[in-house]
Amino acid sequence: MRRVHVVALLGAVVLAAGVGGTLAVSPHLRAVARDAVAPAPDAVSPPAVEPTARRYVDAVAAKDLDALVAVFAPDALIVDVTREIRGHDAIRHWAETEVIGGRLTVLGETPRPGGTTLLVRFQPGGAGGFRASYSFDIAGGLITRAELQYA
Repeated sequence: MRRVHVVALLGAVVLAAGVGGTLAVSPHLRAVARDAVAPAPDAVSPPAVEPTARRYVDAVAAKDLDALVAVFAPDALIVDVTREIRGHDAIRHWAETEVIGGRLTVLGETPRPGGTTLLVRFQPGGAGGFRASYSFDIAGGLITRAELQYA
């Protein structure tokens, strides 16, 4: 069904450009169209992902709320775009209502001292989805701060 909508959208854009006309399509629009019609990869992450970040990714894949909360320090802070979520209770509520049940695919990783940043594709409810950057500060095997920015 998703493929039909994207094809129809692209067809409408071509018609709007005029028959025989040239249509300049931005790389971003191409990526959105490609993501919309391409099946999501089966792998949830490459094998080399930093171990703490991998526990987060694996918890999402397993739909394991307890494991997801446990990867965060008790007083951890999540900055989800501009919203701040602090501590296990708030993280549990956020994860239960917005994360668990979704599909997270790691597209790339940029390790840094004290943490890592993942380029991901998140599909809430397992469908649709968007690209995002998840920056994790890590200490003692726990995420102390996570900044989530969506593309």
